[in-house]
Amino acid sequence: MIKIHQILTSFFGIGFISKGGGTVAAIATSLFWFVAIEQSNSVLTIILTLMVTFYGVWGASQVESGWGKDSSRVVVDEVAGMMIALLFIPITIVNLIVALCLFRFFDIVKPLFVNKLENLPKGWGVMADDVLAGCYSNIVLQILLYLKLW
Repeated sequence: MIKIHQILTSFFGIGFISKGGGTVAAIATSLFWFVAIEQSNSVLTIILTLMVTFYGVWGASQVESGWGKDSSRVVVDEVAGMMIALLFIPITIVNLIVALCLFRFFDIVKPLFVNKLENLPKGWGVMADDVLAGCYSNIVLQILLYLKLW
């Protein structure tokens, strides 16, 4: 029987995609952001991002006993990381694509201590590396926007 934590941590089933579930979840988050979010610096987007992030820690911990440690089915971490990558960024197609590419780069390559965070216990380890990847992505994108490269 599928439980609410399985539905939410798999981002409504995206985590059940055998290959590339994390990328699909990040793309879905970007599309949602583009369609539903008016300003990425509003109090609502900040609260929503925090809620998804903290739920992810709890939800990932809840499904660990059945799915195993840091299961590929859990993609709420990619959702939270992508949301962080997009915070305070003007919402344009180009910015969304750049944010997506940066986030997936930092999430997959895991430079600058990102990989170390996976060693944290339970849901903290699942979420922390993607949160940091999202932060790195946001910082790089903020710099690129400041330099007016497009």
